[in-house]
Amino acid sequence: MPRLEIAADGFRLDDRPFRIISGGLHYFRVHPEQWADRLHKARLLGLNTVETYVPWNLHSPRRGEFHVDAGLDLPRFLDLAAAEGLHVLLRPGPYICAEWEGGGLPSWLLADEDIELRSRDPRYLKAVDDYLESLLTTVGPYLSTRGGPVIAVQLENEYGAYGDDSGYLAELAELLYRHGVDVPLFTCDQPSDLKRGGLDGVLRTVNFGSRVAAGLAELRAQQPEGPLMCSEFWIGWFDRWGGTHVTRSAEDAAADLDRLLSAGASVNLYMFHGGTNFGFTNGANDKGTYRPTVTSYDYDAPLDEAGDPGPKYTAFREVIARYASVPDEPVPVPAPKLTEAVADLASCAGLLDQIELLGGPAVHADHPVTMEQLGQSFGFILYETTLPDAGRTVLRVQEVHDRAQVFVDGQPVGVLDRENHEHALTFLAPRRGARLAVLVENQGRVNYGRAMHDRKGLLGAVTANGLILDDWYSRSLPMDNPSAPSYTALDASAPPVGPAFHRGHVDIARPADGFIALDGWVKGLVWINGFALGRYWSRGPQTTLCVPAPVLRAGRNEITVLELHASTTRTVELRGIADLGPVED
Repeated sequence: MPRLEIAADGFRLDDRPFRIISGGLHYFRVHPEQWADRLHKARLLGLNTVETYVPWNLHSPRRGEFHVDAGLDLPRFLDLAAAEGLHVLLRPGPYICAEWEGGGLPSWLLADEDIELRSRDPRYLKAVDDYLESLLTTVGPYLSTRGGPVIAVQLENEYGAYGDDSGYLAELAELLYRHGVDVPLFTCDQPSDLKRGGLDGVLRTVNFGSRVAAGLAELRAQQPEGPLMCSEFWIGWFDRWGGTHVTRSAEDAAADLDRLLSAGASVNLYMFHGGTNFGFTNGANDKGTYRPTVTSYDYDAPLDEAGDPGPKYTAFREVIARYASVPDEPVPVPAPKLTEAVADLASCAGLLDQIELLGGPAVHADHPVTMEQLGQSFGFILYETTLPDAGRTVLRVQEVHDRAQVFVDGQPVGVLDRENHEHALTFLAPRRGARLAVLVENQGRVNYGRAMHDRKGLLGAVTANGLILDDWYSRSLPMDNPSAPSYTALDASAPPVGPAFHRGHVDIARPADGFIALDGWVKGLVWINGFALGRYWSRGPQTTLCVPAPVLRAGRNEITVLELHASTTRTVELRGIADLGPVED
């Protein structure tokens, strides 16, 4: 493929004027068997390019590892993009934000207690160097200078909203060059952060969702010549637990897209297709109050969470056709959906009774050990100790990251929630030496701002009636194997107390995309045939989880629900329609 050039008057490709019309499509938020479908629909929209982040934390779950298999097979994704005739904007981070767990930074970085992320801290830069070496050894052949689809690579991500150390950006640029990147680099920032987040000699681009003229004017003020580009044109938004489903009208977004293109700017729609935060991969925000992001990353995008075109698809296609060639092919139609089916989850396994099967050996220390110190990224930690006295007990925790369920001799006595700034809980201890167990859930590491140094677990001192508890057993519970527990038939007259796995089966004649509804369940995680769909929570807004067709099989399918509290039902329903919750007025 030809090389992208940055000229004073705009982009050039193969020595011809070129406008980037791109859309965000994150391979790690889409089932790999559906990548080709999404890329095909991107081309039919009129896009000539797709953009993707690279999640360092998934590719390198442990220090020294780098995986590119299954849903992380980035080379295959790039091959499919090239086969569809699409260019690629590659955004390797190392920090990506993306409402993704920890902004894509691996949790093991935080095992060093005083490490400074996104800085010239030698420990951080060494880890970044190793990551970029592994990544670019893998994707180097896909750079356009070597015949591949990648025409440009992003340097960091919205750094101006975090810091202003141009020396740090220069170090990152040098690493990219040293590891073989010879296509243009670019930075992206919101208008007010453009000066702090840029690096001389590297193309600046701007991110916004409205006020197009003002955003482009600020970009031109900071960069007097060169291409105008909005690298994240926000056409929707993400949702948080306890909020509403955020939408933006197709008419409003299309009008701003028209303003962008009429100004001669290039654009990357954020998102073209959002997809799903499968498993435990959602991020969180903390601007004084911790707010975890939901499982769906539908983003009110042109393609919805299941990959079907919505109102924005047609509206954007009409706008793009005014400025570029759009394929003379029909607009894609929605894919077939599941018919309704109910699964009875007739067997169960109490979580606290299955600890030996679910986690590694407990670590004994005089304080609770953090998730990062245990070498764990996602899931839960179980902390156990004994209470010194019987009777009224005030348990106080310095910090809970993020949600702690507290049990005394196996009985639930309360919850401490970071989002609610809760630090203390009062209960009656039945005896001296009663067993205290605290199950802490990582609800998503903060992905934006200074709060992203976000270690998980019980942080700091824990006291009971003012006395420091100093005899702790900390056990890692990644919850990555729902088949590990020993299941028994559910006794409806004596349901399990506290967190439990519930398992059942449903027969499906023809697999298709669909959704699973959790009416009557409170909070937890769902797997189908061992594939982790993600978290559910009755507080909403979303009440269904997306089920990609490739997860299912014709015939018998196994469904497992980890319910952290107690449900009022033992059934779940597969259906063909999503419910992402009420929208803002």
